[in-house]
Amino acid sequence: MRDPPSADAITAWARLLRAQTVLLDHVQVSLKAAGLPPLVWYDVLLELHRARPEGLRQYEIGERMLLSKSNLSRLLDRLVARSLIERRTCPEDARAQVVRITGAGHELLRRMWPVYGRCIRELVEARLEPAERRRLAELLALLVDGRAPR
Repeated sequence: MRDPPSADAITAWARLLRAQTVLLDHVQVSLKAAGLPPLVWYDVLLELHRARPEGLRQYEIGERMLLSKSNLSRLLDRLVARSLIERRTCPEDARAQVVRITGAGHELLRRMWPVYGRCIRELVEARLEPAERRRLAELLALLVDGRAPR
């Protein structure tokens, strides 16, 4: 490599990935302890809740998810089997399907949020001052939204 990343960039990268792992693991353990399904279920249900009543096509769900999109089709099959979502023929394209959240899906979303929200409070809000939280959000936005290289 002709122009390797700086040591501080490598450290920031490693800590960012480690933080994601630690935080998501904590949420997963908390959801499981409460007898609730994995966080990726919440992610899908939340996006469908936000899109209601129209629903979303599968690719749109994948684009909006915060978590991994791998095996999305199988995940949606599991949610359909539990009557948490439904698939319907797309009115604009009979070859496509629209996915919508059901009443049971809304109920599960409602039950999962207190556990998830408590984790966010414990892991972010309680550990960082308001100015630090705002600055972290700003810095992460730079990574996500991009900025011209210096």
